[in-house]
Amino acid sequence: MSQHKIAVFNGSMCNDSSNTKLATALAALAPEDFEFKHIDTEDLPLYNPDESENPFMAVQRIKTDIASAHGILFVARECNRSIPNALKNAIDHVLHSCKRTEWIGKPAGVIGTSITALGTTTAQQHSRNILAYFNMQTLSQPEAFIHAKEGLFDLNGNIGIDSKVLLQSWVNRYVIWVKKHVDTNL
Repeated sequence: MSQHKIAVFNGSMCNDSSNTKLATALAALAPEDFEFKHIDTEDLPLYNPDESENPFMAVQRIKTDIASAHGILFVARECNRSIPNALKNAIDHVLHSCKRTEWIGKPAGVIGTSITALGTTTAQQHSRNILAYFNMQTLSQPEAFIHAKEGLFDLNGNIGIDSKVLLQSWVNRYVIWVKKHVDTNL
């Protein structure tokens, strides 16, 4: 069975992040031929353009993960009405070290959860603006602005019953989106 590899970028560095839980739970909703790999960005220093010519080993590792992925999934909280600085830092490192080529044309999904009722509305829009610069094919519908409240996850960390229909629908569309773009680019 052919594997569709998905590189997952999580915008949170918190140990008990609801977005880390969301990323893991979404992967469990995907079909068996999808493999989700969480990209570790915690060892990245702050981006400095003077170091772009000789990227850090962590940047090289991330660049390799992106190149081998069939799709990218961004799961992030909202931070000051934008994306978290850790996620932006990772994007800046990869952008300037690999001249964007690993990102170009990759199908992407953007989702996240927040403690506010609006979820991650603004952060998702900012993410889409950034990804357009890479000519990434970002899933636009359905949008999913997830309110992190009791019942989002069950006791085992899976998507709770009240959110399962919405999030299963989102994952199903993302899977179709990735397959469509992977088959188109073969």
